[in-house]
Amino acid sequence: MITDSSRARRTRTVGLTASAVATVLLASACGGTGGGSSAAPEEFSYLSVTENTTVKTALTTMSKGECKAAQDALPLKVETVPQASLDQKLQLLAGQDALPVQFAAGNAPALTQQLAKSGKVADLEAELKELGSLDQLEPAAVSTIKALYGGKLQVLPYEYNIEGIFYNKKVFAENGLTVPGTWDELVSAAAKLEGKGVQPFSASGQQGWPLTRLISGYLYRSLGPDALQKVADGKAKLTDPEYVKAAEEIAELGKKGYFGKGVGSIDYDTAMNQFLTGKAAMFYMGSWALANISDEKQNKVGAENVGFMPFPAVAGGKGSADQYPSNVGLGITLSAKSFDKKTGDWVSCIAKNYGATALKDHGSISGFKVNAEVKDANEVTTQVRDTISSSKQNVLWFEALFSTKATTVSQSNAAGLVSGSMSPEEFMQTVQAALAGQ
Repeated sequence: MITDSSRARRTRTVGLTASAVATVLLASACGGTGGGSSAAPEEFSYLSVTENTTVKTALTTMSKGECKAAQDALPLKVETVPQASLDQKLQLLAGQDALPVQFAAGNAPALTQQLAKSGKVADLEAELKELGSLDQLEPAAVSTIKALYGGKLQVLPYEYNIEGIFYNKKVFAENGLTVPGTWDELVSAAAKLEGKGVQPFSASGQQGWPLTRLISGYLYRSLGPDALQKVADGKAKLTDPEYVKAAEEIAELGKKGYFGKGVGSIDYDTAMNQFLTGKAAMFYMGSWALANISDEKQNKVGAENVGFMPFPAVAGGKGSADQYPSNVGLGITLSAKSFDKKTGDWVSCIAKNYGATALKDHGSISGFKVNAEVKDANEVTTQVRDTISSSKQNVLWFEALFSTKATTVSQSNAAGLVSGSMSPEEFMQTVQAALAGQ
């Protein structure tokens, strides 16, 4: 499975600039060296990242079972590169017209979109429809992919994550707390916990994004699900008072000490450990954390004592608590050039069987339907799966529509926001300036 630290690295979006991608594609158009033949693929070649073992392990398992016929016709071959090197590797292969049959998409949607515009990425919606397999994808996952990739289904949902607040049910009960339904109730619960000597939240200030996710959570609840799309479209700015308000609310949590001491130096693994060892009562995170929660060696509070709640409503806000931030992890796509009948057989088998395999063997939730009886590891996993299945609308995260530069600026300054070294106004001004400069 993807390690915790790789999750943290992956969620910090690192992408190519449009000019860099354009240069690669121009080189390809002018005639790359090697791999340019139109011959049918001889292997189901899959380029993955070293940090992610879940997908390649699941595919290997399926190649020996449900997908053995596809494997016999087109043998699976896995190659891995460190995630930090993925974009460079894809640039090289694209320039040589030698992309593998299936590959981990770039670290930001921009690369995949550029490859698609040049005709190098398969039209997955059309291909899945022809295969009769489109209905094997969860509608919520398809919606999320299209929100990220310009309205098109350009990657497969080998992962599907929603985000919310995991909480320690035992600590809540011991302190007479019920699940907060509003932001004011959440702040009140945090104050009560702090007063009892319990750290309310764990978060990684070193990674930054676990803090900026709280800002977007507040924005979506107060301004509605299109809050950040308006910023991307130039119809609003992060420096507008109602946007700064969100940063002010999160900064106030830090000012009151609700993230504990030294949040700026806390990394992802440490923040996870704080929650799973009972040192913090709440932990805003994506559903990929279920793998950690289900691991008895890591989870010292017991999976039965972990609950999941949505980011709470903001009084008078335009958003709804049933609108969940979601993502599909590091997307995986297929080469247009290599999509033939044998590739289609593999894709059909994956669409039908991957959801159950990943859930059964790895406790991993994907955007594929689960077509076999799989017993969830614990109650909170069932709760998250039910939430995904019933979710009617999904939103993105703070930096989802940002440029690479603005993403880095946002996440690297988040700790300063909650530690008080940067004011909410300064934080939003800094990120907005990075957005404007692209």
